[in-house]
Amino acid sequence: METAKSGLITEQDVKRSWLTYYITAEMAISYERLQALGLTFSLIPILKKLYPKKEDLSAALQRHLVFYNTEAVFGSAINGITIAMEEKKAQDEAIEEDAITGLKTGLMGPLAGIGDSIDWATLKPIIFALGATLSATGSPIGAFVLLLLPIIQIMIGLNLSVYGYRAGNASIRGILQSGRIKELITGASTLGLFMMGALSSTYVKVSTPVQLSFGSGNKPFVLQDVLNGIVPGLLPLVAVLALYWWLSKKSQNMVLIMIVMIAISLIGAFIGIL
Repeated sequence: METAKSGLITEQDVKRSWLTYYITAEMAISYERLQALGLTFSLIPILKKLYPKKEDLSAALQRHLVFYNTEAVFGSAINGITIAMEEKKAQDEAIEEDAITGLKTGLMGPLAGIGDSIDWATLKPIIFALGATLSATGSPIGAFVLLLLPIIQIMIGLNLSVYGYRAGNASIRGILQSGRIKELITGASTLGLFMMGALSSTYVKVSTPVQLSFGSGNKPFVLQDVLNGIVPGLLPLVAVLALYWWLSKKSQNMVLIMIVMIAISLIGAFIGIL
């Protein structure tokens, strides 16, 4: 194998490679390989620099065509680590092919869990709910708020890919074992709960017009005023918690849930309780 020159790969190469992966990761999904084709495609410019001989390049491409699946943004650290290991291997350092494949396999699960928790379960609902709220009030800004998600993802992915390239596999494993990632997920989830609670109180509209009169000349008993005196926004909160409880069940049926919500709203409006 022809030895690669030291310092052949730059951080800009790493960033461009991850950005290509971010765009193509979901384009060639299959049950056999999932994101492997997208990852391999993103590594082609890197591998061509590292392995000028055709047989070495072919072996490197085959090495990355095995099953691979993670969360593309926070999993970007794997891209950087993989490039660093390929660079060392190309320089004749003692790195086996199985070590590169094993590292990817070992990290793709934990980093996918981190990314799904922060990226898709926290950031996306907050940003999309904010966009929906602004759009519901007639503000055109709501349509552009959605762009915050890919902007934040690209910023995180570019930096994490470079961090992975710089640090190597030992530091990533150290971070996973230190508990800091768990604290980050807990903090982000807590922030998400606060944000969703605040948005639910303003976006979910549930009230009752029920009034009871006790004798002529007496002030009517307004049920909504009583509920507001106990907890403002109590009915929206009950509605959100009821839906959350239903969605948490294993045998959930989204179509059935929507039909029931519509039926309750129509019946409640018809008989005058909602």
